Amino acid sequence: MTSLEHWAAVDDYLVATAIRPDAAYERTREASHAAGLRPIEVPAGQGKLMGLITELAGARSVLEFGTLGGYSTQWFAAAVGPQGRVTTLEYEPRHAEVARQNLDAAGLGERVEIRVGAALETVRELIDSGAGPFDVVFIDADKANNANYLAAALRLSRPGTVIIGDNVVRGGRVLDDSSTGADAADVAGIRAYLERQGQDPRLDGTVLQTVSGKGWDGFALAIVREADAAAAG
Repeated sequence: MTSLEHWAAVDDYLVATAIRPDAAYERTREASHAAGLRPIEVPAGQGKLMGLITELAGARSVLEFGTLGGYSTQWFAAAVGPQGRVTTLEYEPRHAEVARQNLDAAGLGERVEIRVGAALETVRELIDSGAGPFDVVFIDADKANNANYLAAALRLSRPGTVIIGDNVVRGGRVLDDSSTGADAADVAGIRAYLERQGQDPRLDGTVLQTVSGKGWDGFALAIVREADAAAAG
């Protein structure tokens, strides 16, 4: 069976059996949906994986593009520990408000700074202020700007920084380099991101396809091998 319903059932089984996330994560998900936010947060299994990657990297600083209701932010905030810090960039003030409430309710609010505004502007402010380098970067905002976000992430990275880009398969639509549909700009942005990851000698990465209750998708994972020359200077 390969139906969406079957993928969702498998997801539910794996989460309940092998992942067992704290109930606070489900409360964040439910509160976000109740507040009217779209149910597009990462699946629990991916959230757990990103938290484990953060811990394995010994990360104490995370930069996130796209907060939504704070679900993925919560995984990062738990993983960086009491001395860690998550900086998350969110365009919609309402999303930022809901995320703040959720993170505070989870007891993790003091570890998280939410910057509201267009991510290309807020990340430029971080670069100009000399922020970073960050240990982990998660890119999950508007896909049309993915390659721009990756370029900015490199400016805020160091050798060893982990960069994760979400939603890079989009049900296989990533193959359509001539898309004129509603998500044509998103597909183009994703393809530009993947091409940059594959061509930039500073990045060493892979891409994993996933199936879940959210359908067929995937994420890109890369390690920065060499610091950005502009950032170093």
